[in-house]
Amino acid sequence: MNCNKNDVLPVNPNMEASSKIWFITGVSGGLGKALAIEAASNGDIVIGTLRKAEQIERFNQLVPGKTHGVQLDVTQYENLQPVLDKVISEFRRIDVLVNNAGYGLFGAIEEVSLDEARKQMETNFFGALALTQAVLPIMRRQGSGHVVQISSVAGLRSSPGMGLYNASKYALEGFSEALALETADLNIQVTIVEPGPFRTEWAGPSSSRSAKIIEDYSSTAGKLINTINGYSGQQPGDPAKGAKAIIKAINDPHPPLRLPLGKIAFDGIKDKMQRLEKNLSEWEDVILDTSFDDNR
Repeated sequence: MNCNKNDVLPVNPNMEASSKIWFITGVSGGLGKALAIEAASNGDIVIGTLRKAEQIERFNQLVPGKTHGVQLDVTQYENLQPVLDKVISEFRRIDVLVNNAGYGLFGAIEEVSLDEARKQMETNFFGALALTQAVLPIMRRQGSGHVVQISSVAGLRSSPGMGLYNASKYALEGFSEALALETADLNIQVTIVEPGPFRTEWAGPSSSRSAKIIEDYSSTAGKLINTINGYSGQQPGDPAKGAKAIIKAINDPHPPLRLPLGKIAFDGIKDKMQRLEKNLSEWEDVILDTSFDDNR
């Protein structure tokens, strides 16, 4: 966002004291847009980030007076603080930060270049980290807040052809779980949202494929990538229902650290837990027999 005299986030004089102020990244479509509409329809104020200037007015009109678009690319870190300063000057606080901006990079591990991998991490991990770090001082000063990280079932369970996307979401979950422990005494909550397939453009136009394609991986990574691309627009998850679930969790007196969304996510995580338990049981003797024999 280029902060100049034409960038105005008008204060709503009729804003109720109980209204939350949301800051959501990546609201041009999908779950981010659905969450913005649901929160604003409930009477809250939503500041949403968009990468293109022409998208701002459309977002402003979603729920007039409640949705306010700002131009921001989360990987342009030098612009984060000026945008946040403008939000605070207009709205005084940020109650809920939602790190939603991100995309899926498809490709077998050997196929993905280091430049492609770095770009994936810059958006999905470092962008979320930088914005979280920038918002935390605001939440500490106001004595409250909720950080919502939009991860994925892929942040807990890996799949062929999605290794770098998995890595970005695993990293997001790792620092967020630690953050929840660090802010437990500060009245700042953390919730990691883990959707399965939702009917968005994530698997289609919003995704990226590695430039290199190796035929030897066609039966593993290639097969899954083709399946995912093929059901774009037919995924079972409803973004509007996902948004309602997120808001329900945020408004709960005891919000969950993790919130999987959809049956595929639920079943996938349960399967991962069972496989971990099986692995531990089968290798328990070897795992535990690694300490110094100090009692000899």
